[in-house]
Amino acid sequence: MAFFSKLKERLFKSSSKIEEGLDAIVEDGGVEESAATEVPQHEVAEPPVVEEPSTPIAHNEMVEPAPEPVVPQTTPEPVSQPTQREVTESPVLSDELPAEPDPEPTPEPGVSLLETETAAPQETPKQGLIGRVLGRGGKTTVIRRALDDDMLEAIEELLITSDMGVETAMRVTANMAEGRFGRSFSTDELKDIMADEVARIMEPVAKPMPLYPKRPQVVLVVGVNGSGKTTTIGKLASQFRAAGKSVVIAAGDTFRAAAVEQLQVWGERAGVPVMTAPEGSDPASLAFDAMARAEVEGADLLMIDTAGRLQNRQDLMEELAKIVRVIRKKDDSAPHNTLLVLDATTGQNAVSQVKIFQEVADVSGLVMTKLDGTAKGGVLVSIADKFGLPIHAIGVGEQIDDLSPFDPRDFAEALTGAGA
Repeated sequence: MAFFSKLKERLFKSSSKIEEGLDAIVEDGGVEESAATEVPQHEVAEPPVVEEPSTPIAHNEMVEPAPEPVVPQTTPEPVSQPTQREVTESPVLSDELPAEPDPEPTPEPGVSLLETETAAPQETPKQGLIGRVLGRGGKTTVIRRALDDDMLEAIEELLITSDMGVETAMRVTANMAEGRFGRSFSTDELKDIMADEVARIMEPVAKPMPLYPKRPQVVLVVGVNGSGKTTTIGKLASQFRAAGKSVVIAAGDTFRAAAVEQLQVWGERAGVPVMTAPEGSDPASLAFDAMARAEVEGADLLMIDTAGRLQNRQDLMEELAKIVRVIRKKDDSAPHNTLLVLDATTGQNAVSQVKIFQEVADVSGLVMTKLDGTAKGGVLVSIADKFGLPIHAIGVGEQIDDLSPFDPRDFAEALTGAGA
Protein backbone atom coordinates (compact mmCIF):
# COMPACT_ATOMS: atom_id res chain seq x y z
CA MET A 1 0.00 0.00 0.00
CA ALA A 2 1.34 3.40 -0.95
CA PHE A 3 2.25 5.64 1.96
CA PHE A 4 -0.26 8.32 0.91
CA SER A 5 -3.08 5.77 1.20
CA LYS A 6 -1.94 4.97 4.72
CA LEU A 7 -1.68 8.64 5.53
CA LYS A 8 -5.24 9.38 4.42
CA GLU A 9 -6.46 6.25 6.16
CA ARG A 10 -4.76 6.93 9.46
CA LEU A 11 -5.15 10.68 9.77
CA PHE A 12 -8.90 10.14 9.94
CA LYS A 13 -9.10 11.57 13.47
CA SER A 14 -7.81 14.94 12.29
CA SER A 15 -9.68 14.97 8.98
CA SER A 16 -12.93 13.79 10.58
CA LYS A 17 -12.76 16.54 13.17
CA ILE A 18 -12.21 19.22 10.54
CA GLU A 19 -14.83 17.74 8.19
CA GLU A 20 -17.48 17.49 10.90
CA GLY A 21 -16.70 21.02 12.03
CA LEU A 22 -16.97 22.41 8.49
CA ASP A 23 -20.25 20.55 7.96
CA ALA A 24 -21.71 22.15 11.07
CA ILE A 25 -20.42 25.61 10.08
CA VAL A 26 -21.86 25.41 6.57
CA GLU A 27 -25.21 24.03 7.72
CA ASP A 28 -25.54 26.81 10.28
CA GLY A 29 -26.89 29.54 8.02
CA GLY A 30 -26.28 27.72 4.76
CA VAL A 31 -28.74 27.43 1.89
CA GLU A 32 -29.60 24.25 0.03
CA GLU A 33 -28.96 24.63 -3.67
CA SER A 34 -28.98 22.47 -6.77
CA ALA A 35 -25.68 20.72 -7.18
CA ALA A 36 -23.40 22.51 -9.62
CA THR A 37 -22.95 20.77 -12.91
CA GLU A 38 -20.01 22.71 -14.22
CA VAL A 39 -17.02 20.43 -13.96
CA PRO A 40 -13.64 21.09 -15.57
CA GLN A 41 -13.44 19.14 -18.78
CA HIS A 42 -10.22 17.44 -17.80
CA GLU A 43 -11.94 15.90 -14.79
CA VAL A 44 -14.74 14.22 -16.74
CA ALA A 45 -13.78 11.61 -19.28
CA GLU A 46 -15.73 11.92 -22.52
CA PRO A 47 -17.07 8.66 -23.95
CA PRO A 48 -15.30 7.54 -27.09
CA VAL A 49 -16.87 8.62 -30.36
CA VAL A 50 -18.19 5.71 -32.38
CA GLU A 51 -17.74 6.46 -36.05
CA GLU A 52 -20.48 5.56 -38.56
CA PRO A 53 -19.64 2.57 -40.77
CA SER A 54 -18.00 3.71 -43.95
CA THR A 55 -19.97 1.14 -46.05
CA PRO A 56 -23.75 1.66 -45.97
CA ILE A 57 -25.89 -1.37 -45.20
CA ALA A 58 -27.93 -2.63 -48.12
CA HIS A 59 -31.69 -2.44 -47.67
CA ASN A 60 -32.14 -6.14 -48.31
CA GLU A 61 -29.54 -7.24 -45.76
CA MET A 62 -30.68 -8.89 -42.60
CA VAL A 63 -30.01 -6.62 -39.66
CA GLU A 64 -29.40 -8.63 -36.52
CA PRO A 65 -30.17 -7.18 -33.11
CA ALA A 66 -27.52 -4.63 -32.53
CA PRO A 67 -24.65 -6.11 -30.58
CA GLU A 68 -22.55 -3.96 -28.32
CA PRO A 69 -21.21 -0.99 -30.32
CA VAL A 70 -17.79 -1.65 -31.73
CA VAL A 71 -15.68 0.61 -29.62
CA PRO A 72 -11.92 0.65 -29.79
CA GLN A 73 -10.51 -1.01 -26.75
CA THR A 74 -9.44 1.94 -24.72
CA THR A 75 -8.87 0.46 -21.32
CA PRO A 76 -5.17 0.75 -20.64
CA GLU A 77 -3.21 -2.28 -19.72
CA PRO A 78 -2.76 -2.63 -15.97
CA VAL A 79 0.12 -0.56 -14.77
CA SER A 80 2.61 -3.13 -13.65
CA GLN A 81 4.90 -0.69 -11.95
CA PRO A 82 2.89 2.29 -10.63
CA THR A 83 4.75 5.19 -9.15
CA GLN A 84 5.40 4.28 -5.53
CA ARG A 85 6.55 6.25 -2.58
CA GLU A 86 7.81 3.15 -0.82
CA VAL A 87 10.08 4.02 2.05
CA THR A 88 12.82 1.64 1.03
CA GLU A 89 13.02 3.34 -2.33
CA SER A 90 12.80 6.88 -1.00
CA PRO A 91 15.15 7.39 1.91
CA VAL A 92 15.05 10.68 3.71
CA LEU A 93 18.28 11.89 2.16
CA SER A 94 18.62 14.75 -0.30
CA ASP A 95 21.07 13.05 -2.65
CA GLU A 96 19.35 9.69 -2.45
CA LEU A 97 15.99 10.75 -3.76
CA PRO A 98 14.81 8.41 -6.50
CA ALA A 99 15.29 9.41 -10.11
CA GLU A 100 12.60 11.49 -11.73
CA PRO A 101 9.50 9.32 -12.09
CA ASP A 102 8.25 8.46 -15.53
CA PRO A 103 5.72 10.91 -16.89
CA GLU A 104 2.21 10.28 -15.66
CA PRO A 105 0.38 8.02 -18.12
CA THR A 106 -2.08 9.87 -20.31
CA PRO A 107 -5.45 8.23 -19.77
CA GLU A 108 -7.03 6.73 -22.83
CA PRO A 109 -10.44 8.05 -23.90
CA GLY A 110 -13.19 6.83 -21.63
CA VAL A 111 -10.88 6.17 -18.68
CA SER A 112 -10.55 8.75 -15.93
CA LEU A 113 -7.21 9.75 -14.55
CA LEU A 114 -8.21 8.39 -11.17
CA GLU A 115 -8.79 4.93 -12.61
CA THR A 116 -5.47 5.03 -14.45
CA GLU A 117 -3.55 5.93 -11.30
CA THR A 118 -5.22 3.52 -8.92
CA ALA A 119 -6.17 0.65 -11.22
CA ALA A 120 -8.98 0.02 -8.74
CA PRO A 121 -11.18 -3.06 -9.18
CA GLN A 122 -14.55 -2.41 -10.74
CA GLU A 123 -16.50 -2.32 -7.54
CA THR A 124 -18.85 0.35 -6.30
CA PRO A 125 -16.53 3.38 -6.16
CA LYS A 126 -16.40 5.77 -3.25
CA GLN A 127 -18.22 8.94 -4.07
CA GLY A 128 -15.64 11.63 -4.62
CA LEU A 129 -16.20 15.32 -5.04
CA ILE A 130 -16.95 15.03 -8.76
CA GLY A 131 -19.43 12.25 -8.16
CA ARG A 132 -21.22 14.27 -5.54
CA VAL A 133 -21.32 17.35 -7.73
CA LEU A 134 -22.78 15.36 -10.60
CA GLY A 135 -25.45 13.97 -8.30
CA ARG A 136 -24.32 10.35 -8.36
CA GLY A 137 -25.81 8.30 -5.59
CA GLY A 138 -28.97 10.40 -5.66
CA LYS A 139 -27.48 13.59 -4.25
CA THR A 140 -28.80 16.45 -6.36
CA THR A 141 -28.53 19.29 -3.86
CA VAL A 142 -25.75 20.75 -1.78
CA ILE A 143 -25.67 23.17 1.13
CA ARG A 144 -23.58 26.30 0.61
CA ARG A 145 -22.96 29.23 2.87
CA ALA A 146 -21.61 32.67 2.13
CA LEU A 147 -18.09 33.25 3.42
CA ASP A 148 -18.61 36.14 5.85
CA ASP A 149 -17.01 37.33 9.08
CA ASP A 150 -19.05 34.97 11.27
CA MET A 151 -18.13 31.99 9.14
CA LEU A 152 -14.44 32.90 9.11
CA GLU A 153 -14.46 33.23 12.89
CA ALA A 154 -16.03 29.77 13.21
CA ILE A 155 -13.43 28.25 10.86
CA GLU A 156 -10.64 29.91 12.82
CA GLU A 157 -11.95 28.40 16.08
CA LEU A 158 -12.16 24.99 14.41
CA LEU A 159 -8.51 25.16 13.33
CA ILE A 160 -7.42 26.26 16.80
CA THR A 161 -9.15 23.23 18.33
CA SER A 162 -7.25 21.08 15.81
CA ASP A 163 -4.03 22.40 17.40
CA MET A 164 -3.06 24.64 14.53
CA GLY A 165 -2.35 27.49 16.94
CA VAL A 166 -3.93 30.94 17.04
CA GLU A 167 -1.52 32.76 14.72
CA THR A 168 -1.48 30.00 12.11
CA ALA A 169 -5.25 29.56 12.24
CA MET A 170 -5.68 33.29 11.63
CA ARG A 171 -3.26 33.16 8.72
CA VAL A 172 -5.02 30.21 7.09
CA THR A 173 -8.51 31.72 7.42
CA ALA A 174 -7.31 35.10 6.12
CA ASN A 175 -5.80 33.40 3.07
CA MET A 176 -8.99 31.41 2.55
CA ALA A 177 -11.01 34.64 2.51
CA GLU A 178 -8.74 36.45 0.09
CA GLY A 179 -10.62 36.94 -3.17
CA ARG A 180 -13.49 34.74 -1.96
CA PHE A 181 -15.24 36.87 0.67
CA GLY A 182 -19.00 36.98 0.13
CA ARG A 183 -19.09 33.96 -2.18
CA SER A 184 -20.90 30.77 -1.16
CA PHE A 185 -19.11 27.46 -0.64
CA SER A 186 -19.96 23.89 0.27
CA THR A 187 -18.05 21.77 2.78
CA ASP A 188 -16.14 19.95 0.02
CA GLU A 189 -15.15 23.22 -1.63
CA LEU A 190 -13.95 24.63 1.71
CA LYS A 191 -11.86 21.51 2.36
CA ASP A 192 -10.13 21.94 -1.00
CA ILE A 193 -9.47 25.64 -0.33
CA MET A 194 -8.15 24.86 3.15
CA ALA A 195 -5.89 22.10 1.82
CA ASP A 196 -4.39 24.56 -0.68
CA GLU A 197 -3.59 27.06 2.09
CA VAL A 198 -2.10 24.42 4.39
CA ALA A 199 0.07 23.08 1.55
CA ARG A 200 1.26 26.63 0.82
CA ILE A 201 2.57 26.91 4.40
CA MET A 202 4.15 23.45 4.39
CA GLU A 203 5.86 23.49 0.99
CA PRO A 204 8.89 25.62 2.02
CA VAL A 205 9.78 23.23 4.88
CA ALA A 206 9.36 19.90 3.05
CA LYS A 207 13.02 19.00 2.61
CA PRO A 208 14.95 15.73 2.75
CA MET A 209 17.80 15.38 5.20
CA PRO A 210 20.93 16.78 3.52
CA LEU A 211 23.85 14.44 2.93
CA TYR A 212 27.31 15.97 3.26
CA PRO A 213 30.61 14.67 1.88
CA LYS A 214 32.02 14.53 5.42
CA ARG A 215 32.50 10.97 6.67
CA PRO A 216 31.17 10.00 9.04
CA GLN A 217 28.18 12.32 8.91
CA VAL A 218 27.00 12.58 12.51
CA VAL A 219 23.24 12.55 13.07
CA LEU A 220 22.18 13.36 16.63
CA VAL A 221 18.60 12.35 17.44
CA VAL A 222 16.88 14.16 20.32
CA GLY A 223 13.41 14.44 21.81
CA VAL A 224 11.32 13.98 24.93
CA ASN A 225 10.46 10.67 26.58
CA GLY A 226 8.27 8.44 24.45
CA SER A 227 8.43 10.54 21.30
CA GLY A 228 9.65 7.59 19.21
CA LYS A 229 13.36 8.38 18.87
CA THR A 230 14.62 4.80 19.08
CA THR A 231 12.09 3.48 16.57
CA THR A 232 12.77 6.38 14.22
CA ILE A 233 16.52 5.73 14.33
CA GLY A 234 15.94 2.07 13.48
CA LYS A 235 13.68 2.92 10.54
CA LEU A 236 16.05 5.56 9.18
CA ALA A 237 19.06 3.27 9.54
CA SER A 238 17.20 0.58 7.62
CA GLN A 239 16.39 3.02 4.83
CA PHE A 240 19.92 4.39 4.60
CA ARG A 241 21.34 0.87 4.60
CA ALA A 242 18.94 -0.10 1.78
CA ALA A 243 20.17 2.97 -0.12
CA GLY A 244 23.74 1.64 0.02
CA LYS A 245 25.02 3.74 2.94
CA SER A 246 27.13 2.24 5.70
CA VAL A 247 25.69 3.15 9.09
CA VAL A 248 26.79 2.88 12.72
CA ILE A 249 24.35 3.43 15.60
CA ALA A 250 25.37 4.58 19.08
CA ALA A 251 22.91 3.66 21.83
CA GLY A 252 23.33 6.85 23.81
CA ASP A 253 20.34 6.27 26.10
CA THR A 254 22.54 4.59 28.70
CA PHE A 255 19.96 5.03 31.45
CA ARG A 256 17.36 2.63 30.02
CA ALA A 257 18.39 -0.94 29.27
CA ALA A 258 15.14 -1.46 27.35
CA ALA A 259 16.03 1.34 24.94
CA VAL A 260 19.42 -0.24 24.22
CA GLU A 261 17.83 -3.64 23.64
CA GLN A 262 15.21 -2.15 21.34
CA LEU A 263 17.89 -0.40 19.30
CA GLN A 264 19.90 -3.62 19.06
CA VAL A 265 16.84 -5.40 17.64
CA TRP A 266 16.45 -2.69 14.99
CA GLY A 267 20.17 -2.85 14.24
CA GLU A 268 19.93 -6.58 13.60
CA ARG A 269 16.97 -6.07 11.26
CA ALA A 270 18.81 -3.42 9.30
CA GLY A 271 22.19 -5.14 9.36
CA VAL A 272 23.70 -2.14 11.16
CA PRO A 273 26.16 -2.39 14.09
CA VAL A 274 25.02 -0.86 17.39
CA MET A 275 27.58 0.47 19.88
CA THR A 276 26.56 0.23 23.53
CA ALA A 277 27.99 1.15 26.91
CA PRO A 278 27.34 -0.15 30.44
CA GLU A 279 24.09 1.06 31.97
CA GLY A 280 24.48 4.41 33.67
CA SER A 281 27.72 5.34 31.90
CA ASP A 282 28.38 8.77 30.42
CA PRO A 283 26.54 9.10 27.08
CA ALA A 284 28.93 11.84 25.95
CA SER A 285 31.85 9.42 26.30
CA LEU A 286 29.98 6.80 24.25
CA ALA A 287 29.29 9.38 21.52
CA PHE A 288 33.00 10.25 21.36
CA ASP A 289 34.03 6.57 21.10
CA ALA A 290 31.37 5.94 18.45
CA MET A 291 32.75 8.76 16.34
CA ALA A 292 36.21 7.23 16.53
CA ARG A 293 34.92 3.81 15.48
CA ALA A 294 32.81 5.20 12.60
CA GLU A 295 35.84 7.12 11.38
CA VAL A 296 38.06 4.04 11.42
CA GLU A 297 35.45 1.91 9.65
CA GLY A 298 34.78 4.61 7.06
CA ALA A 299 31.06 4.69 7.82
CA ASP A 300 28.91 7.12 5.89
CA LEU A 301 26.58 7.86 8.79
CA LEU A 302 26.78 7.73 12.56
CA MET A 303 23.37 7.96 14.24
CA ILE A 304 23.48 8.77 17.95
CA ASP A 305 20.46 8.03 20.11
CA THR A 306 19.99 10.13 23.24
CA ALA A 307 17.99 9.67 26.41
CA GLY A 308 14.50 11.12 26.39
CA ARG A 309 14.35 14.32 28.38
CA LEU A 310 11.66 16.80 29.25
CA GLN A 311 12.28 20.26 27.89
CA ASN A 312 11.66 21.77 31.35
CA ARG A 313 14.36 19.68 33.07
CA GLN A 314 17.40 21.93 33.07
CA ASP A 315 19.79 19.20 34.28
CA LEU A 316 18.86 16.87 31.44
CA MET A 317 19.13 19.63 28.89
CA GLU A 318 22.60 20.46 30.19
CA GLU A 319 23.58 16.83 29.69
CA LEU A 320 22.47 17.07 26.06
CA ALA A 321 24.53 20.23 25.65
CA LYS A 322 27.53 18.29 27.02
CA ILE A 323 27.11 15.59 24.37
CA VAL A 324 27.19 18.27 21.68
CA ARG A 325 30.35 19.85 23.18
CA VAL A 326 32.16 16.49 23.35
CA ILE A 327 31.21 15.60 19.78
CA ARG A 328 32.64 18.91 18.60
CA LYS A 329 35.98 18.13 20.23
CA LYS A 330 36.29 15.28 17.74
CA ASP A 331 34.83 17.24 14.81
CA ASP A 332 34.05 20.92 15.20
CA SER A 333 31.45 20.71 12.41
CA ALA A 334 29.50 17.92 14.14
CA PRO A 335 26.74 17.07 14.64
CA HIS A 336 25.97 17.63 10.98
CA ASN A 337 22.28 16.94 11.52
CA THR A 338 20.31 17.24 14.75
CA LEU A 339 16.91 15.64 14.32
CA LEU A 340 14.17 16.46 16.80
CA VAL A 341 11.57 13.70 16.98
CA LEU A 342 8.12 15.04 17.93
CA ASP A 343 5.09 13.13 19.14
CA ALA A 344 1.99 14.48 17.37
CA THR A 345 -0.27 13.47 20.27
CA THR A 346 1.29 16.16 22.48
CA GLY A 347 -0.39 18.92 20.45
CA GLN A 348 0.76 22.46 21.14
CA ASN A 349 3.29 21.20 23.69
CA ALA A 350 5.38 20.21 20.69
CA VAL A 351 5.81 23.90 19.88
CA SER A 352 7.58 24.56 23.19
CA GLN A 353 9.72 21.45 22.65
CA VAL A 354 10.97 22.80 19.33
CA LYS A 355 11.82 26.14 20.92
CA ILE A 356 13.85 24.68 23.83
CA PHE A 357 15.65 21.95 21.89
CA GLN A 358 16.57 24.42 19.17
CA GLU A 359 18.29 26.61 21.76
CA VAL A 360 20.19 23.73 23.39
CA ALA A 361 21.05 21.44 20.48
CA ASP A 362 20.71 23.64 17.38
CA VAL A 363 18.00 21.48 15.80
CA SER A 364 18.38 21.22 12.02
CA GLY A 365 15.31 19.17 11.10
CA LEU A 366 12.15 17.52 12.39
CA VAL A 367 10.51 14.11 12.28
CA MET A 368 6.85 13.90 13.40
CA THR A 369 5.59 10.54 14.68
CA LYS A 370 2.24 9.08 15.81
CA LEU A 371 0.12 11.09 13.41
CA ASP A 372 -2.19 8.06 13.24
CA GLY A 373 -3.19 8.31 16.90
CA THR A 374 -4.35 11.89 17.27
CA ALA A 375 -6.74 14.59 16.11
CA LYS A 376 -3.95 17.12 16.72
CA GLY A 377 -2.17 16.84 13.39
CA GLY A 378 -2.59 20.58 12.89
CA VAL A 379 0.32 21.22 15.26
CA LEU A 380 2.73 20.38 12.45
CA VAL A 381 1.28 23.27 10.43
CA SER A 382 1.78 25.56 13.42
CA ILE A 383 5.41 24.45 13.83
CA ALA A 384 6.14 24.92 10.13
CA ASP A 385 4.61 28.40 10.19
CA LYS A 386 6.36 29.47 13.39
CA PHE A 387 9.87 28.02 13.03
CA GLY A 388 10.38 27.18 9.36
CA LEU A 389 12.53 24.16 10.26
CA PRO A 390 12.83 21.45 7.59
CA ILE A 391 10.44 18.54 8.07
CA HIS A 392 12.26 15.45 6.84
CA ALA A 393 9.78 12.67 7.56
CA ILE A 394 6.50 11.74 9.20
CA GLY A 395 5.34 8.49 10.74
CA VAL A 396 1.87 6.98 10.96
CA GLY A 397 2.55 3.58 12.51
CA GLU A 398 5.02 1.03 13.84
CA GLN A 399 5.93 -0.80 10.63
CA ILE A 400 9.14 -0.18 8.69
CA ASP A 401 7.22 1.46 5.83
CA ASP A 402 5.26 3.76 8.12
CA LEU A 403 7.96 6.45 7.98
CA SER A 404 8.20 8.42 4.77
CA PRO A 405 9.65 11.63 3.36
CA PHE A 406 7.29 14.53 4.06
CA ASP A 407 5.02 15.56 1.19
CA PRO A 408 3.12 18.82 1.88
CA ARG A 409 0.28 18.24 -0.58
CA ASP A 410 -0.40 14.70 0.63
CA PHE A 411 -0.31 15.86 4.23
CA ALA A 412 -2.63 18.83 3.61
CA GLU A 413 -5.22 16.66 1.86
CA ALA A 414 -5.05 13.97 4.52
CA LEU A 415 -5.33 16.54 7.32
CA THR A 416 -8.35 18.32 5.87
CA GLY A 417 -10.06 15.35 4.23
CA ALA A 418 -9.88 17.03 0.83
CA GLY A 419 -10.12 14.95 -2.32
CA ALA A 420 -11.80 12.09 -0.45
